[in-house]
Amino acid sequence: MTHDHDLELTPTPEQIEAALNPPAGRNGGDLVVETLHGLGAATVFGLPGQHALGMFDALRRSSLRYVGLRVENNAGFAADAYGRVTGEVAPLLLSTGPGSLMSLAALQEAAAASAPVLAIGSQIPVAGLGGGRHGYLHELRDQQASFRDVVKSVHTVRTQSQIPSAIAAAWESALSAPHGPVWVEIPQDVLLAETTLPVVTAVDATPHDLVPRPELTAVAADLLAKAERPAIIAGGGVVRADATGKLRALAERINAPVVSTFGGKGAFPWEHPLSLQSWMEDQHTTDFLEDADVLLVVGSGLGELSSNYHTFKPRGRVIQIEADAGKLESNHPALGIHADARLALQALAETVAERPDDGVPARVAAVLKAVRERIDAQELTLEQEVLASVREALPAASPSFWDMTILAYWAWSAWPGAMHSAQGAGGLGYGFPAAIGAAAADPATPVLAVSGDGGAMYSIAELATAKQYDLNVTWLIVDDGGYGILREYMTDAFGEATATELARPDFVALAESFGVPGVRTTPETLKDDLAEALAAPGPRVVVLPALLRMFAPTHLG
Repeated sequence: MTHDHDLELTPTPEQIEAALNPPAGRNGGDLVVETLHGLGAATVFGLPGQHALGMFDALRRSSLRYVGLRVENNAGFAADAYGRVTGEVAPLLLSTGPGSLMSLAALQEAAAASAPVLAIGSQIPVAGLGGGRHGYLHELRDQQASFRDVVKSVHTVRTQSQIPSAIAAAWESALSAPHGPVWVEIPQDVLLAETTLPVVTAVDATPHDLVPRPELTAVAADLLAKAERPAIIAGGGVVRADATGKLRALAERINAPVVSTFGGKGAFPWEHPLSLQSWMEDQHTTDFLEDADVLLVVGSGLGELSSNYHTFKPRGRVIQIEADAGKLESNHPALGIHADARLALQALAETVAERPDDGVPARVAAVLKAVRERIDAQELTLEQEVLASVREALPAASPSFWDMTILAYWAWSAWPGAMHSAQGAGGLGYGFPAAIGAAAADPATPVLAVSGDGGAMYSIAELATAKQYDLNVTWLIVDDGGYGILREYMTDAFGEATATELARPDFVALAESFGVPGVRTTPETLKDDLAEALAAPGPRVVVLPALLRMFAPTHLG
């Protein structure tokens, strides 16, 4: 039997020449960067360390663009965002021990959000591996073990000839549905040793398709066509699979209302007559979805946030399309279809019979009206005005990255369209370094980061990064003097808050000390100040002193 790949096995004359006459002065690190280049990488993120210097030295001899951040966790967040906005693998170069471990929180977020981050870390020399304690700087007894519970796959290297294959296997793993972070580790001496191996010129790491089983999509299509009250929950898997068009075609064909989860924002047009938007933390939305006789869940595991904190109890038949097999039926019994969202939605859209129902837009409008009346009854005008000002100031083509802060919690429900946040794992400090990663992916488009003052302190050092690379990132810091959402949680639960109040710097003066222009704004001037900052080249900081409150998530008002 022959395969198409057989045609590519004979090296070209150019490849033969390069193989027989490799340039002098190459080391194991060159094999790393040559493999990344051969796989299509253009930009790498990271932070150097003693054991990883072979990789970083090799960058000097490559065409790869390097973006160095000041903390490994922030470098991981930047790579995460690069992967989210491009759909491409984002290489992250790290050192042994403390450097690697500092990235774990970012890799947890990448795993929860299915961002394709390829973390390549160094290791102590080969002689020190395999147990025992050899006294090497940065040494861990089992460095891989620290990553196995976080990343999608782990790949180890012990010789230079293993480098291209290990990185290619990791690359394929990162890009196969469901996307996710992967870990490769290479000993220091393997990276530093001179190599006689030829230049890496051709690497194949094509991700495999996750195709739905046809008997399952046939049953799902039949259920949806015959449903009286179908509904759709669109999760982040729809966005990652570039399946928004397929989702819209299916929803319109069967006249099914669509709710986008917080991670799935942008999966469905916000103002579409079938759009129930993203009010997941709302009893009216929960009741509507519970009343569906057939509920199609695409690219979501219906976890805590997507199930209104596990209060959602569907009464109808559930169909779940999910690329992560572990999430199938993990929270609710369903007809589970293990597949990439795009391929499964395409199969459904092509086979399902049309389901006319002229009354759906009115029912959707009634739910949204009830939600709006409930929110309005809580007298949270300031919060809604601040969010509207941010939306109006942000250019339509500009992405936004949100830290775990009260304004972001509002945005999950009320922001019209796509946004990126750390709600997958929920760690602080995501917004600004993630915006740096997006700005590196598209230097011509301004990017917005939103943080509270508590989260901002996690990544304040990256002002130096934004300035060094002259990135078009505007950072909105909402300063309420503490961990605002935790203050609310503790006050509600215990009557008063503990450990939530924070001393903080003058953020404007601090930004300016980095050479980054800053401005202190008010709710009334926010829109203009933010728009001006976003229109200006290079990094900018806008500080809004404001005490915002959350809406009641599930009460009927």
